[in-house]
Amino acid sequence: MIDAASADAVDKARVSLDQFKGRSEAIGPAIDEFLLDLMTLVFVAETTRERFHNPVQRLVRMRLTRIRLLLGRGDEKEQPLCQKAAA
Repeated sequence: MIDAASADAVDKARVSLDQFKGRSEAIGPAIDEFLLDLMTLVFVAETTRERFHNPVQRLVRMRLTRIRLLLGRGDEKEQPLCQKAAA
């Protein structure tokens, strides 16, 4: 999802992550920060030159890692977010 940033990816991420929002006080804000950064990545990908994509992708990946750690899934290999939610 992060590599193919699009409005559709944001919607899919939102749907996938909504199920985790009530797990702890920390997870809700972490999910919101991730979604905001993913939306920023989509904006950057659609409106700027390619040289800005990697730094923003790195930021989004760090936010996703934070969510995984808060969910206790930090040791899993990186998989598309939709597959993780379905597991």
